[in-house]
Amino acid sequence: MSAHSIVQSDPELSPTSPITEDSDPGFPAVIEPPEPQPGLDGTPVRWYDADRTEPYTRITPFQEKRDTSVEFFYKPITLTVLGVALAILAYVATTQDVLEEGRDKRRVGAYAAVASFLLFGMIQFRDGPFIRPHPAFWRAVLGLNLLYELALVFLLFQDLDSARSMMKYLDPNLGKPLPEKSYAEDCDFTPTNIWNAIDIFCLAHALGWFGKALILRDYWFCWILSIAFEFAEYSLQHQLANFAECWWDHWILDVLICNWLGTYLGMKTCQLFEVKHYTWRGFKQTRGIRSKTKRVISQFSPADWTTFKWEGTADFVHYFAVLMLLFVFLAAELNPFYLKTLLWMEPDHPFVIARLAGVFLCALPAVRELYQYVNDPRRAVRMGQHVWLLLATIGTELLAITKWSKGQFSEPLPTQVKWAWTLGGALLVLYPVFQFGLPSARRYLRREQRKQKKTQ
Repeated sequence: MSAHSIVQSDPELSPTSPITEDSDPGFPAVIEPPEPQPGLDGTPVRWYDADRTEPYTRITPFQEKRDTSVEFFYKPITLTVLGVALAILAYVATTQDVLEEGRDKRRVGAYAAVASFLLFGMIQFRDGPFIRPHPAFWRAVLGLNLLYELALVFLLFQDLDSARSMMKYLDPNLGKPLPEKSYAEDCDFTPTNIWNAIDIFCLAHALGWFGKALILRDYWFCWILSIAFEFAEYSLQHQLANFAECWWDHWILDVLICNWLGTYLGMKTCQLFEVKHYTWRGFKQTRGIRSKTKRVISQFSPADWTTFKWEGTADFVHYFAVLMLLFVFLAAELNPFYLKTLLWMEPDHPFVIARLAGVFLCALPAVRELYQYVNDPRRAVRMGQHVWLLLATIGTELLAITKWSKGQFSEPLPTQVKWAWTLGGALLVLYPVFQFGLPSARRYLRREQRKQKKTQ
């Protein structure tokens, strides 16, 4: 049979398939594949047709999400916003009566710079895990966190006296030394002393733990963090007098009443969000003023809800992540006490309250991103922007506190505190060794023994 007849009998081969001199005369030559066409199936790909689902962008929760229930609320208006912003800047910067009203033009310029940066962040920053009330809101939160981090970096290079003087630019009433209040002067367990210890800070405790429950979404995690913070207060009361409290103030008022109440209400709120059936109707599809008002209010509720299962004892990765999150939370809780003491601010100063509220807002998407990063590493191949920036912020706060604390706290760390934290650190290290390290070592040795038996 000739080569030509073989080619003719194969429907997949053309009669004109070339047969080279090196090919076997009894078999057809290998057909070279055609040259690939440029673009996508021959159609040129333009820059605005780029695939948004590439592996490095297809990362939950970092992918771009869109709420289609309120279409007009999510239409891009970047050029419109730019025009309005420039018009406002032109009016404020060039109109004399506006400038004359402000006593300090430098302060007006600083506020304008901050507003311009936040506007840029709201429009151009990458979306986070949350889409309610609007992704732009959480971009603004990220912008505020970035501004705070930049301010901390600047203050980090100043000495303590210079930092205190700079705080007076923000509030002229600052820059004055403040006495530290101790809560352990009369520790008799009497109704009068308990009643006198109840103040506005008890409500702040409950609200704080309500927020922590919304962030962590785990009863055990909140309880461990609550008890760990009380031990931290015991350990640091030689430096900060307001950490010195009576035993019943630590364990009854704080842990069993305020912290528990806040955690309970927070977890109940989480359970409500968890079992809620999320069916979102568009604003135009709702009829009646009452229905439309209810739809507008529901815009400030979650679009969906993820239950956190940290599983700190599942493996070493989860254990390490939970432990690091615990330490970061403790640092975030302790930092404002040191900052207000070093920078001479009252506990109820607006800056202190703003810092607490800001960290709460930043921690909501940050912990969500961390949970995704730990539990779904195949999709979340990199750490989210919120958690990365919040870690940088808390770390910078710690650096500033460490630098400014030199010479401020003369009393050394008590011996019993050293031994207690040494013992606690040893237990934290020994647990993963016995829980994860030794079993892994045994499995490894068994595999090696099986391999040796097979080779013999």
